[in-house]
Order: sequence, then C-alpha cells, then structure tokens
Amino acid sequence: MELHNLKPAKGSVKKGKRIARGQGSGKGGTATRGHKGAKSRSGWSRKRNFEGGQMPIQQRLPKRGFKSPNRVEYVPINLDRLQAIAEKAKISEITIEALIKHNIIKKNDKVKVLGGGELTTKIDVTLHACSDSAKAAIEAQGGVVNLI
Repeated sequence: MELHNLKPAKGSVKKGKRIARGQGSGKGGTATRGHKGAKSRSGWSRKRNFEGGQMPIQQRLPKRGFKSPNRVEYVPINLDRLQAIAEKAKISEITIEALIKHNIIKKNDKVKVLGGGELTTKIDVTLHACSDSAKAAIEAQGGVVNLI
C-alpha cells in the first residue's frame, strides 16, 4: 500500500447537491429558493434584530440612563483587609506593587482605601485614593497615607 493507492471507504464520501445547474438536475429554475423576494437574492442575510418588519424591541423600549466616559473605577479595600494583608505578607508598607505581587489587584486597577473595620498596627499606605475616615484611622495608629 502506498499513498497513491489510498481511497476513502466505500460509501463514506457523498457528492454535494448540485443546485442551480439546469432543469435536468431537478434543482434548476429557482434553485430551491422559491419565487422572488429578498430571500431569493444572492447576498441576503437577515439583520440581527429583524422581527419581520415589526418594530424591533430595542426601538420600542425607551432609552434610559447615562454612562460617563470619564468615570474612574476604584477597587475598594477596607481597613480590616489591609490589616489582614499586612499580617499575612508580613509587611508594614502597602503599595500598588505589593498588592499586585500578592494577587489582590490587577496591574491597571486603581485602589481606594475605605474605613470599614479596624486597624491595630502601624501601616504606611501608598495608593490612588483614600476616604477621610480611613486616613484618620491610619494616622491614629502612626501610619502615613501617600496618594499617587
């Protein structure tokens, strides 16, 4: 047996229907597409939201709301979470690089410290934003808040 002798198994390969190849084929004339209309033409495809000419639902429903292109999304981190991170990683200074290293945030995230929970040790924080209550709690323990 060699490459030029190989053939598929008998009956495994079928010929496709030859549509629009003359009247003798039985699939000539309209080529199984019916008579006239958009669906019989080449290049026809139904639009994604087409509902048969009825007003599509996204046009029937009212517009509502607004998304500001200038909104800044912060990842919130509470004081008790900062405390847990500092104890687990045995660090006293929390920076963006430290949070990325310990898989708490992603590379492009912005972080805001919030005042939930309690802080029991001195921690220096260098992040993007900080609430007033969190800043007061950090400074009460002798820590420093630096904003990027």
